Order: sequence, then C-alpha cells, then structure tokens
Amino acid sequence: MMRPRNSALLGFAIGLVAGAVAWSTVQHTYRKDLFNRHPLRRFVALGHLANNPTVSTAQLLREFIAWERHPSLRARAVRMLRDVEKALA
Repeated sequence: MMRPRNSALLGFAIGLVAGAVAWSTVQHTYRKDLFNRHPLRRFVALGHLANNPTVSTAQLLREFIAWERHPSLRARAVRMLRDVEKALA
C-alpha cells in the first residue's frame, strides 16, 4: 500500500504530465490564430512565432502590434519583435 506522501507525489506528477500534454495540444491547434478574436488563441500563436525568427515573422509581428488592442498581448509582441530583430541582426 502506498504512503500518503507517495500518493500525493504521484498525483502531482500525473497532473503535471497531463497539463503539459493539454498545453501542447492547445499550442498545436491555435498556432495560426494570430488575428483570432479570442485572446488565448492569439497568445498561443505569438508563442509559436517566437520559435521562428525570420524577416516575415518580424513583419507579421509589426502588423499584429498595430492591430492588437489588448495591452499585455501587444507588449508581449513588442518584446518578441525586439528579440526577432536581434536574432536577425
């Protein structure tokens, strides 16, 4: 029989793995929804762009910054644009 502490650790580990799988699925599903009306989908699409520092990514981020009205998403895009421009320099 498992001790309560071991059971809690096992439950935590299972929850962590399940959460990682769920987030991976969300990222894959929403990776092209940069101009979607749902903020979560835009957030995930920004994360996908962060892994692709190209000239077209920089232009897309500039267009997104001009379009986005949510302050935290716009700020994240500005930081990402700076990172992409540094990577391209």
